[in-house]
Amino acid sequence: MLKAAGLGKTSSEFGGGVGEDQFGSFLVTEQARAMVDAGGIGLAESLFDALKDQQDG
Repeated sequence: MLKAAGLGKTSSEFGGGVGEDQFGSFLVTEQARAMVDAGGIGLAESLFDALKDQQDG
């Protein structure tokens, strides 16, 4: 999901380079771990509530 959002892509503003390309995947992995440790982004609960409201309504 984070890759699809564009995280980890080389930006032209900082010059990029081989090192940035190689270590970008590590950044995305650590960002994903931090999100999980924080309890996610609330997407599952939002989807559950929307489906529940749709079924009840």
